[in-house]
Amino acid sequence: MPEPLLTRFLQPLLAGRRRECLDLLKAAANPDSAEHLLCEVVWPAMGQLQRLYNDDHINAATYNMATLICHTATGQLQTVLPHESANRKRVLICAAQRRSEELGAELITSLFESNGWDAWLIGGGLPYDEVCQLIGQLDPHLLVIFGTEPAEIPPIRALISRIREIGLCPTMNVLVSGGVFNRADGLWEEVGADVQASEARQLIEQANALEPRVPSAPKLGIVKRRRRRRKAPAETAASAPTPQPV
Repeated sequence: MPEPLLTRFLQPLLAGRRRECLDLLKAAANPDSAEHLLCEVVWPAMGQLQRLYNDDHINAATYNMATLICHTATGQLQTVLPHESANRKRVLICAAQRRSEELGAELITSLFESNGWDAWLIGGGLPYDEVCQLIGQLDPHLLVIFGTEPAEIPPIRALISRIREIGLCPTMNVLVSGGVFNRADGLWEEVGADVQASEARQLIEQANALEPRVPSAPKLGIVKRRRRRRKAPAETAASAPTPQPV
């Protein structure tokens, strides 16, 4: 029984045999298989690299070398992806400022474009006021935040909160994926996102199925009238002036 393509890709990938990796994917690539290769070979290979590096099973040199091969492979497969008719939907994609996360964001950007979306990839490390400004300019249907690590959760929460507070693109959904969101159940809800996806294909399927977000009703402040305190009868009698004898 032949080895799965992912296994055959990982072996030369971890050895840094660039040409062998690219030839393997090139031989399997066509318009019908390109999305499958991105979602079922390159994407899980990237995840495996990250796990091996985090667990100290590979060093930084091997990790960087393999990540760059995946970057080239993604670009190679982009050229044979089929493109559906434009669906008039817009997506803005930002990522953590690390090579692997930006590569993952680039991969899903390609999938969005293949599915008919207009996609803007801005990478990571941008000030959030500039992200908000770009959201206001593009008026996207979806904001994707990819590859967040624990230290980045507070600013992500602040960004989403700010977007909602000022009513910026109120029907825009926020989708989070990768990084700590794939490891901590329910974290996506805590930061105020609308949906979470762990896998590339799942992410695209959920994005295609999303309805426009229904903005939350504004919270109306209720002015409470201060009630005047009545004096008890005994207290009233006690406080009344005592009659003086004539």
